[in-house]
Amino acid sequence: MIKSFPTAPPPPPPPPPPPLHLTRRSFLLSTATAAATSLSLPAASLPLPPPPPDTTITDRVFMDFSICPNYFRPDRAISDDLASLCADSVPLGRLVLGLYGRLVPLTVANFKSMCTAPGSSYRNTLVNKILPGQYFLAGRQGRRDKGEVRPPLSELARNTETVDSRAFLLRHSRAGLVSLSLSENDDDDNIKMDPEYRNVEFLITTGPGPCPQLDSKNIVFGTVLEGLDVVTAIASIPTYKPAERIRQLNALAEFFGDDRAQNARAMWNKPLKTVYISDCGELKVAKPTLTPTLP
Repeated sequence: MIKSFPTAPPPPPPPPPPPLHLTRRSFLLSTATAAATSLSLPAASLPLPPPPPDTTITDRVFMDFSICPNYFRPDRAISDDLASLCADSVPLGRLVLGLYGRLVPLTVANFKSMCTAPGSSYRNTLVNKILPGQYFLAGRQGRRDKGEVRPPLSELARNTETVDSRAFLLRHSRAGLVSLSLSENDDDDNIKMDPEYRNVEFLITTGPGPCPQLDSKNIVFGTVLEGLDVVTAIASIPTYKPAERIRQLNALAEFFGDDRAQNARAMWNKPLKTVYISDCGELKVAKPTLTPTLP
């Protein structure tokens, strides 16, 4: 006969875990631990910010500005130009411009050519518009006897940077920035339609504040290194400002498709004194490359 032994009772179940009491101290400690863990992740897992635009100054040019008191004299002949009319001009001063040749080499090369080309440069051409508190425009194309530019097409490259988004990274954030005028360009349409057209009109911001309306539409390619007082003097010259009624009539004419509305607006913001570029050229220095400047 087989003797049976009593079986041992099953072990008691483990006690339940104590309830979790989340205090403010423990919550802060866990948050700090998680933050420290995330900061210790390898750098390769974090996206790198894009490099800033290279605003190293590679070239320097100068521009002398003057006021011509005889431009509108009554005995002026049709063949007279600024060089012959403005022998007794009043100098305003010189601007020394630093150019960002690494950022936009084509724009800088064309601008330098326009400052140095004999007979076809910016020399003896007008400042055609001044917008107080914003910028002034120069380099409008047209007839030399009217103080306008005739660019040397054989010496200017076709500027593909005007369709490159990287060329528009710099902002018009302060006074003294030099920019290729695209959205504010006022060359006549028949000139722009020429297959060989090269845009050489430029603007210089006058301050005192930024011009955000110009951003992403015009190419900043340089800065004023010397002569901000000259920029201020040009910005203070009075301009033609139409009365509000004339503005309203102009807007109505444009609404009905009258081409004369655009022609009339071409006179707005023109300086009431003849401001012009009396001389310009390249400044040769031993070490033209300067450290990057603020955009």
